[in-house]
Amino acid sequence: MRWIVIAGIVVLAFVGASMLTAYGYGLFAERARGEPSYAFEGSNRQTLLDRRIDALTSGKWASNGLVMLSSNLDAFAARALSARAAHRSLDLMYYIWNDDLTGQLLMREVIAAAGRGVRVRLLLDDVGVSLSDETFLSIASHPNVELRLFNPTRARENVLRRGIEMALRAFSVTRRMHNKAWIIDGRIAIVGGRNVGDAYFDAAEASNFRDLDLLAVGPVVRQTEHVFDDYWNSGLALPIEALADHAAPTPDELQSRLQEPASAEGARPYIDRLREHVSFNSLLDPDAIHWSEAVKLVSDPPEKALGERGRNWLMETLLPVMTSATNALEITSPYFIPGDEGVRHLTELAGAGVAVSVLTNSLSATDVAAVHGGYAPYRKPLLAGGVRLFELKREGAVADLSLRGSSSASLHTKAFTVDDRIGFIGSLNLDPRSVSLNTEMGLLFELPELVATMRALFAEEISPQMSYALQLGSDGALFWKAESDGASTRFETEPEASYVRRLLARVVGWLPLESQL
Repeated sequence: MRWIVIAGIVVLAFVGASMLTAYGYGLFAERARGEPSYAFEGSNRQTLLDRRIDALTSGKWASNGLVMLSSNLDAFAARALSARAAHRSLDLMYYIWNDDLTGQLLMREVIAAAGRGVRVRLLLDDVGVSLSDETFLSIASHPNVELRLFNPTRARENVLRRGIEMALRAFSVTRRMHNKAWIIDGRIAIVGGRNVGDAYFDAAEASNFRDLDLLAVGPVVRQTEHVFDDYWNSGLALPIEALADHAAPTPDELQSRLQEPASAEGARPYIDRLREHVSFNSLLDPDAIHWSEAVKLVSDPPEKALGERGRNWLMETLLPVMTSATNALEITSPYFIPGDEGVRHLTELAGAGVAVSVLTNSLSATDVAAVHGGYAPYRKPLLAGGVRLFELKREGAVADLSLRGSSSASLHTKAFTVDDRIGFIGSLNLDPRSVSLNTEMGLLFELPELVATMRALFAEEISPQMSYALQLGSDGALFWKAESDGASTRFETEPEASYVRRLLARVVGWLPLESQL
């Protein structure tokens, strides 16, 4: 009885401290909010980029143009060259921006644009980025750059204090901005699954990364700007100056530091790819652009990060689209936990004759033990219900297994296609964290030619050479089939995964953590 009383007192004390911390943080955030600002509505100034976009969109006033960026090097080049082409504004929002080779190379382009008079607004998630407050302050010291952090902690670089605050604000701090958008002059937007870091652009030695972005022109760019403005002006986006107070390098010192990576040996493929394209115009090949009026940016509002009304905004839009499939539904999600409701929707579609296929990471390829442990129990019900499951093989060296994820898994694409007509590419994983906790965004479109390209890529990735096909034996046991050098192989346990990996994923799967995965 005594221990029950003590435990009760401890719980009440923790709850009280959490409530006081949340209240105090709310007051702080209200005082720390920056002045609102908005995307430029337009300009009479016709830049080279304006003229290029106007020529492309001439006669297509209601249409949007989309270019799929499947090459990691091209995805890097599109961002770097568009920053060079910017004349008015760069609005950038990312969950992860790493302080590594490609992160520094792209930051160099952003700072160079600011030096030409381009207004830069940089919105980063506080948990995902690896840049220091010193670097943040240095970036923000440029007169043309504003930098805000989404849902930041008040405690900054003191690990103990930061950990205590995160524990006391556990309900709110676990909700992150997972969005990714790169917007140039209000004329071009890059939206998709890639963050900024070496793994996403083929610079990481220990990964062979697969991801997709869409480069967009047309009215949907304005939609993307409005979403950015909503996040930028939300009460959860705080200026770095209100959070950190120590001295920072000057912009000149920062620029000098950012020049160093360009001379490194590892930078050569990226510099060469930029030289190949020469200019951003070369990426806007008219033959590579797919046009459609049925293109829409879909997004969670920033209020989702506050846990308001318990709604899953983005899935409320996407689920009816997915369940409208009459022929085929193909899903790519690196982290996949369908839950009982997801299993029901997918198996009902399969039962109605729809070819439902899902591609995710194998245990040997994934870097997130918790998610794989949460996914594993749903494999048998899905297979029994007629859903085809594929798990991408490990390619190259594999990163250490972690609970959070280090962005070194082989598969990072978040996409789906419905029949031969509808496609989606964005930041949304089909797991509880993306659906219910984090904020997400992406592009939804009706464009048969682009969908055909996505389906061809999907077919390549689920081939026996690249993925394991999961099946149920006559005894109900799960097994994996693959092919290598023309020979078919059957695995009775998680292929290429060590005993430690299998044990860790299983133990995590036993824990009551699914709602947080």
